[in-house]
Amino acid sequence: MENTNKKTLRNDIILIGAIILIALIGFFVFLITRKDGQKVNVLVGGEVVYSFSLEDTVEQQILTGENNQNKNVLVIENGEASIKSATCPDKICVSHRKISKSGETIVCLPNKVVVEIE
Repeated sequence: MENTNKKTLRNDIILIGAIILIALIGFFVFLITRKDGQKVNVLVGGEVVYSFSLEDTVEQQILTGENNQNKNVLVIENGEASIKSATCPDKICVSHRKISKSGETIVCLPNKVVVEIE
């Protein structure tokens, strides 16, 4: 019986190691195949309202909500996009790192703003 437990433990360790190895390989493949973005799309309520090239230098106000009381300020410079300021209460979008790779996004949920790299 003790021999069976050791064999099961060894097989469990091998299985866990294989899963971790496969996950690491997948992660590195993902990092290697990511491409630089070309375009920044700004969506408000699911619709594209602005589209900019990442090569541009832009500081754009994005107004949302009733009577445009919500405001986010998008900044694009040096091939990266970020939210400089926002009127949302939590400011998660402002503290988000700059984005530049295809598929990356910054979301301001309270103001219903999504900045995505294409």
